Amino acid sequence: MTEPAARFRDVLAVREFRFLWLAQAQSRVGDQIARVAVALLVFERTDSAALTALTYALTYLPPLITAPLLAGLADRYSRRAVMVAVDLLRAVLIGAMAVPGLPLPVVAVLLVAVTCPEPLFSAARIATVPKALPGNLFPVGMSIATSTDQIAQIAGFALGGVIVNAYGPHTALAVNAATFLVSAALLQFGIGPHVPEHDDPSSRRGSGFALAGIRLVVGDKRLLAIAGLVWLVGLYVVAEALAAPYAAEIGAGRESVGLLMSSIVIGTAVGALLVARLGTEWRRRLTVPLAVAAGLALAATAVAPPLWATFALWTLAGVCHAYIVLAQVRFTLFIPDGMRSRAIGFAAAGLQTAQGLGIALGGLLAQALSPSLAIGICAATGALTALVIGLASREAVDLFGGAARRSAERVRVRQQPPDREVPGRTETAVAPLRVETTSDDQRV
Repeated sequence: MTEPAARFRDVLAVREFRFLWLAQAQSRVGDQIARVAVALLVFERTDSAALTALTYALTYLPPLITAPLLAGLADRYSRRAVMVAVDLLRAVLIGAMAVPGLPLPVVAVLLVAVTCPEPLFSAARIATVPKALPGNLFPVGMSIATSTDQIAQIAGFALGGVIVNAYGPHTALAVNAATFLVSAALLQFGIGPHVPEHDDPSSRRGSGFALAGIRLVVGDKRLLAIAGLVWLVGLYVVAEALAAPYAAEIGAGRESVGLLMSSIVIGTAVGALLVARLGTEWRRRLTVPLAVAAGLALAATAVAPPLWATFALWTLAGVCHAYIVLAQVRFTLFIPDGMRSRAIGFAAAGLQTAQGLGIALGGLLAQALSPSLAIGICAATGALTALVIGLASREAVDLFGGAARRSAERVRVRQQPPDREVPGRTETAVAPLRVETTSDDQRV
């Protein structure tokens, strides 16, 4: 039987989730403020667009390496302790960056250091949410968190510009350091320890502990298919990366670049709230179709439509990007609690890699062809790949809902000893079918 979707107020009534949500929201705003501050700080000192872009890229690159290596700590120790420790470390490092007159090489080193533990924090947070929000509360909680995250990005960039303009980049960095301290306090006093559950406590001491999450995802058809859908974002993010040259191609002004980039973010925020109202059955059915639709909406950019049409298409693509919420929910629930952080860390590293490769590919295509064709080709490739994943792995992602009905009940037949023996003939009684059910989101 399909479980109805929870209400927003039911989710927000859970104290632990409120603290997790508020900590993440204000911290995300601070992160975006810091990105603006660092970019302007470097540009003011060097007057180099290349160095500014390189410094900005440093806020994204380190997690490629640290995600699979550090995420396991959140499966070994209390997840609250891990998150609080990371927040305090980042507050100290960002606070050091806020010191005026610091040499740029030192700023770059601190920037790399502050981004390294970010995947550890994210893995611990996501692994904690299903414990704070059991059952049908979890998907709605993830939708709220995703929508808030998108809004926080816009608010953070806007506030970053205002603060840097009024008080300078060092003050903006100090504000970001303060948000990490606030986050640490909210988590320390607002949620429980959340120690990972391990069937075999000795498994935490094995030499292959850190790599167990990778082996789990790669070796499980369901998890790999769902992770593959999430990694397709690497092809869809090309649109945002090429927003400026695309705007120039269609003859739109420089002011339209921000409009285009915000369209996908706004659409994703809206889409995340819309999918929160879906029941379990529809969450399964719509994961792949929404992934395909997101690619198709962006693929229409290939014909270089006017600004208003592009804005509408990109906003629609953003709404369809909410498939990521559905995929994250299923991915998380398929994983045992004691391995969640490691598996999530591996998936996060894959996403970062996919985004980097996708943007690089989009740039090369834009140089050889045009920005519109580059966006269209990458998006169409993503849509086709999503369809292939769905058709090849219906049991994992349930493209049309048929797999859910086929696997709604796990059946196991056991042979019982003979009930009776008749001379010259043996009759073996077959035990009745034993039905074992699991929660809707965890069905194969």
